[in-house]
Amino acid sequence: VELSCIIKSTVTRDPRIEWKKIRDGETSYVFFDNKMQGDFVTRAEILGQTSLVIKNTTRMDTATYRCEVAAPSDTKTIDEINIQLTVQ
Repeated sequence: VELSCIIKSTVTRDPRIEWKKIRDGETSYVFFDNKMQGDFVTRAEILGQTSLVIKNTTRMDTATYRCEVAAPSDTKTIDEINIQLTVQ
């Protein structure tokens, strides 16, 4: 599955991108400090600098995924998008 987080424009050279998984009120890192975290290390990757691709999804991946972008040189220094993923 591919979860898209598209940055339309930024003047910040390397904006900080973080992906988080929110399930049952608990938040965990998926992509942090430019690397995959936890069980995503072996089955996920970043596509096109920002979008998250998860391979071999299972029902355990059902959650809200939050993409957070920090761009300190821009007028809007931080933004986020939440994506609800439901795996049947």
